[in-house]
Amino acid sequence: MSQQADQRARKKLHKNVWVATATSFLTDVSSEMLVNVLPLFLANVLGVRIWTVGVIYGLGDTAASVLKLYSGWLSDRLLARKWLAVAGYTTSALARPFLYFASTWGAVAAIRFADRVGKGIRTAPRDALLADSTPPERRGLAFGLHRAGDSAGAVIGLLLTIWVVANTQGADARLSEGTFRTLVLWSLLPAFLAVVVLAMGARDVAIPGLGGPSGPRVRIRGLGKGFAAFAACSVVFELGNSADAFLVLRAQERGLSVVGVLWILVGFNVVYTAISAPAGSLADQVSRKWVLFSGWLVYAAVYLGFAAARTPTHVAVLYAVYGAYHGLVAGAAKALIADLVPAELRATAYGSYAALVGLISLPASLLAGVLWQGVGPWGGFGAAAPFAFGAATAGLAAVLLMWTVPDGRAPSSLLEGS
Repeated sequence: MSQQADQRARKKLHKNVWVATATSFLTDVSSEMLVNVLPLFLANVLGVRIWTVGVIYGLGDTAASVLKLYSGWLSDRLLARKWLAVAGYTTSALARPFLYFASTWGAVAAIRFADRVGKGIRTAPRDALLADSTPPERRGLAFGLHRAGDSAGAVIGLLLTIWVVANTQGADARLSEGTFRTLVLWSLLPAFLAVVVLAMGARDVAIPGLGGPSGPRVRIRGLGKGFAAFAACSVVFELGNSADAFLVLRAQERGLSVVGVLWILVGFNVVYTAISAPAGSLADQVSRKWVLFSGWLVYAAVYLGFAAARTPTHVAVLYAVYGAYHGLVAGAAKALIADLVPAELRATAYGSYAALVGLISLPASLLAGVLWQGVGPWGGFGAAAPFAFGAATAGLAAVLLMWTVPDGRAPSSLLEGS
């Protein structure tokens, strides 16, 4: 697509795409002020072990994924998207202030669990709203643009975090408790503003169907063989895709200060932002499957690099390439799901997909912690081990993707005989 044609396509996107993008932008301004320093707060201030970080992140991500299944079913059942999404963003915003008072890892786990509950409620209805509001030939662009707004918010949030850290603790290598609590306060305004933007700006659009399936459950039958194959490949991939908290801890373990880690994350999100919309548009013009295949191979290379990294420079370069991976897959994956399933079951499909891959989050993150540091009297294999494992599962998933998953674009034909 030419630059002028791409600009024309963006102008024709539904208002819901822009409202959802603005909401995600503001939410990420808030969340990125905390999500990347939270593992440092746990390790540096509360002194928890690496495997405990894995449990905290895995439990929250698993809860979010299961709730995506229920919210997706409910969204299809009610033929409504907007207010479920608003409820999810509100839940996360209300949980955030409690981090200011958290002084134990159990409290942090409970608060993060509540925040992830909000994410679980909002994600499937919001993604279905985006798909409902966009014709198939522009869905890659719409989802890519949405992810670009999300990652652009992350850049702003990280820059604010760097400013706060520099003014509260300077270049200290370890995060202080006072710095963390200051960041919590700064994160509140954009979190609640995001709720207002979505509530006032978005609207449900007409969608076909009879109210969706009769009960919330992971659905494979009736969503098409292509969807089932893609979900299976993604489960293999996610087994080695532990929480990004481990990347932050790896960066600190390789000698980076808190500010140094944050600057590297700024670079990651700049690359992510720059690539997301063009890659989403590319997925509208070529095979979505090939875009995903390329992204998963990039991921495998990045994780091999993290396993072998020796210096802060290595980490910085790897994080930039990691941003390219996220930019490649963000729009293409969600657009492919929309292609593979009927319109009246889109939210159910997004919820089922998230539940399937999300149920792997807890064992994946726990396994990463055990591989790194061990548990109890048993030692681990060192900091490189979880990244080498993640590279292997990503490579296997990429091969399976090419063998088993069709390109989509014609849901009715894929449903025949399934």
